[in-house]
Amino acid sequence: MANQLVEIADDQGNLLGKTGVESAMSYQDLNAMINLWGEDEKLQLEKDKLAVRKYFLEHVNQNTVFFHSLKERLDYLVEHEYYEKEILDQYSFEFIKALEELAYSKKFRFEAFMGAYKFYTGYALKTFDGTRYLERFEDRVVMVALTLAAGDETVATSLVEEMISGRFQPATPTFLNCGKKQRGEFVSCFLLRIEDNMESISRGINSALQLSKRGGGVALSLSNIREYGAPIKKIEGQSSGIIPVMKLLEDSFSYANQLGARQGAGAVYLNAHHPDILRFLDTKRENADEKTRIKTLSIGVVVPDVTMELAKNNEDMYLFSPYDVEKVYGIPFGDISVTEKYNEMVDDPRIKKSKIKARELFERIAELQFESGYPYVMYEDTVNRANPIEGRINMSNLCSEILQVNTPTTYNADLSYDNIGKDISCNLGSMNIAMAMDGPDFAKTVEAAIRALTAVSDMSDIESVRSISDGNHKSHAIGLGQMNLHGYLAREHVHYGSEEALDFTNMYFYTVVYNAIKASNKIAIERKSSFHNFENSKYASGEYFEKYTDQVWAPATQKVKELFGKSNIQIPSQDDWKALKESVMKHGIYNQNLQAVPPTGSISYINNSTSSIHPIASRIEVRKEGKLGRVYYPAPFLDQENWDYYEDAYEVGPEKIIDTYAVATQHVDQGLSLTLFFKDTATTRDVNRSQIYAWRKGIKTIYYIRIRQAALEGTEVENCVSCML
Repeated sequence: MANQLVEIADDQGNLLGKTGVESAMSYQDLNAMINLWGEDEKLQLEKDKLAVRKYFLEHVNQNTVFFHSLKERLDYLVEHEYYEKEILDQYSFEFIKALEELAYSKKFRFEAFMGAYKFYTGYALKTFDGTRYLERFEDRVVMVALTLAAGDETVATSLVEEMISGRFQPATPTFLNCGKKQRGEFVSCFLLRIEDNMESISRGINSALQLSKRGGGVALSLSNIREYGAPIKKIEGQSSGIIPVMKLLEDSFSYANQLGARQGAGAVYLNAHHPDILRFLDTKRENADEKTRIKTLSIGVVVPDVTMELAKNNEDMYLFSPYDVEKVYGIPFGDISVTEKYNEMVDDPRIKKSKIKARELFERIAELQFESGYPYVMYEDTVNRANPIEGRINMSNLCSEILQVNTPTTYNADLSYDNIGKDISCNLGSMNIAMAMDGPDFAKTVEAAIRALTAVSDMSDIESVRSISDGNHKSHAIGLGQMNLHGYLAREHVHYGSEEALDFTNMYFYTVVYNAIKASNKIAIERKSSFHNFENSKYASGEYFEKYTDQVWAPATQKVKELFGKSNIQIPSQDDWKALKESVMKHGIYNQNLQAVPPTGSISYINNSTSSIHPIASRIEVRKEGKLGRVYYPAPFLDQENWDYYEDAYEVGPEKIIDTYAVATQHVDQGLSLTLFFKDTATTRDVNRSQIYAWRKGIKTIYYIRIRQAALEGTEVENCVSCML
């Protein structure tokens, strides 16, 4: 069997069209040239296109298995257990062939070398020895569509249209694994709660191992675990607190490294009023004792409103024993609203408590963020005020955008289940804002994305962790994200964070949420089913819709009116919302949660997008990619004309980023992964100010804090590798 694939060489290789010095250069050298000024004192951005073509000629074409026909290819891949036969058997061969022809008819091209490199190193199906490719981008798109459509030809066709155009991109676990015989899960990450007993702690560690083994990052809430020195069986001073649990979890994630493909990834969240909070933060200090230092586990702090108010007034803050709180209230500490019960708990002599200065906590957080970027911050009361689902949200995930209700699992003495609670799966994918705005039917794009993500939820059944499996089947929760905001704004000559940019962000997310709920309502009508406990949600009562039915939402600037007009996208009216409200109250919605905006990483590159909705970190991003070394990635749509519109995140500053996320947040039922960027002249006071500003603006979570280091200027930070986005 030959290793040459003529089609790609004809379509992409022969377009090289260069002779002399450039034709003799490698694709690495051509890619590096985009970071150098040319003789005409202009960026040599066109060299990246040459690098892509050279990459196909020198590497991809030479290492791709050639098949004479589609049938020969599919038969081979099924026979040798590369593809799942059951997926293909849902369709006629004639339809699969037509779908392949549709995908190839779109003449897809990677716009940047980074995109091509990421796809072929990270996504394309390879021979078991890893030396040759068995898929092109079009082939992967078709297999993902066939898998998620589950036999529905109309849905499969729609998904191919949306993915090949770049309008919708499933998250890495979905895009990587769909259709493959040897595969991991389609789910991006998981959230688990741990209760204050040894059965729950041991089950939590085992669940983390099982989930990490299957390819997902895992976050766990530690807020319910009794503090250091708390009694065990009424004997005082016996509890070791949360630090040993963190060490066990860190070792577990290191061990479950997914066949060496990548390290297992975990995060833990702790309420700010837990007595171990300062010890928790100190585990991330560079000079921490090795017995307590946590190197690879991510950490996040759950911050109630009362904590912010106490810091504002420079008062002491009380830390409450979770063991005593649960005895008094009969529910775990993480399920208590500390803001509501704060004074009551302070006055209750049955609850053991200690106190620290509230500002000391925030100073400690800012100092640590300067050192490591951690901890993440979740503003608990902001999150729960915006939550349309019955129950309390008390944690987030590895990338701080998943915000869903969980419930406890209880166990019998023999470790069997007494009551199976509800834990959380992240079923993610993102729309490319620029391509969606350019598309022929915005509503259809959103519906296709919702159906694709719903399919991921439907097809996920992780029986080894029953609380995850049961929670997924009850909630059908998904997280539709967005990326390429900065790329789109710059292409349209709009400055990030400007009045026009905020107006666009507001109206874009406003239009997305309408169409997302409409699509989920349509699925509920088709299936005659809604998510578990829908009847007690703010969707069922109609309360959720009041902010849309009681006021007019419309573009505030002429520029945004023109952008939506040019794209021929219908902005929902009050009457549209009233009709949708009536339908939802009558028929329900299928998905408990619909939107979550992750940081996006690899999928941004293959989609030629700026990551998520934050500004670029550099016009020409520099990344270290394994044996290849440095790879350069120009911001999407960057050219000499729009250069000034690509102000980087450190120059844009935290306030404009917060403003952007704040207008989007009001239309997103879950969270948005928000990274704040500071110049190297910033102080911990600047970080504290930004956190206060974010809280006041209604931000739900803060992901990383990034301080520009002079030596790293122009280099992008790592994105959410843990969620494999």
